Amino acid sequence: MHRRRRTALVLTAAIAAAAPLLTACGSDAHPGAAAMVGGQRITVSQLEERVGEVRQAQRAAVRDEAQYQQAIARTGTLTRDTLQTMVLDRVLHRAARDAGVTVTRKEVQKMRSGLEKQAGGAKALETTWLQQYGIPPQRLEENLRLQLEAQKLAERLGTDTSRPEFWKALSDASKDLDVNLNPRYGTWDVRKSSRADAKTPWVRDVTAAQAQQSM
Repeated sequence: MHRRRRTALVLTAAIAAAAPLLTACGSDAHPGAAAMVGGQRITVSQLEERVGEVRQAQRAAVRDEAQYQQAIARTGTLTRDTLQTMVLDRVLHRAARDAGVTVTRKEVQKMRSGLEKQAGGAKALETTWLQQYGIPPQRLEENLRLQLEAQKLAERLGTDTSRPEFWKALSDASKDLDVNLNPRYGTWDVRKSSRADAKTPWVRDVTAAQAQQSM
């Protein structure tokens, strides 16, 4: 699974950086909002709940206190990275919908089964996604749906997730949804469809691995 892991890191860590300051959504107009996407709030409490899921999963996976503290240190930007994923999920879903792309539960299950075989079992896959991408077990299938939407959107556009055509579709969706982040979590780069200080995301990595597997 080493090749898939490399490819998965690029859409979990690829929507890269730089950006104009966007309108603050943490103002009086949107109290308690971590982000505004399509006129809908992602609340600070929702974000904190998602971060808590990851921390609980890390705590359950690592019994040794020193190792747990190391895991926390390695994921020091977890809150911002989690918000990035929550926003990107909505942006990608909008871009996929606009392109007529849908993902079925059967397709998600098929992808999961293939990944479990490569990882050495369901538990091993959950551990990999938690350690490398900050995705807790209960969010794994939700994340795989995101990967499949990205892959199928790229296919519909006649390209792949590393190409400008794919990212333009996400950029257009970001504009349509008028994405704004609370300044405490950074800013949103519409052109790159990413938090301005985000690293390159896992989507590109996982979907590239999927494409190679199908060849």
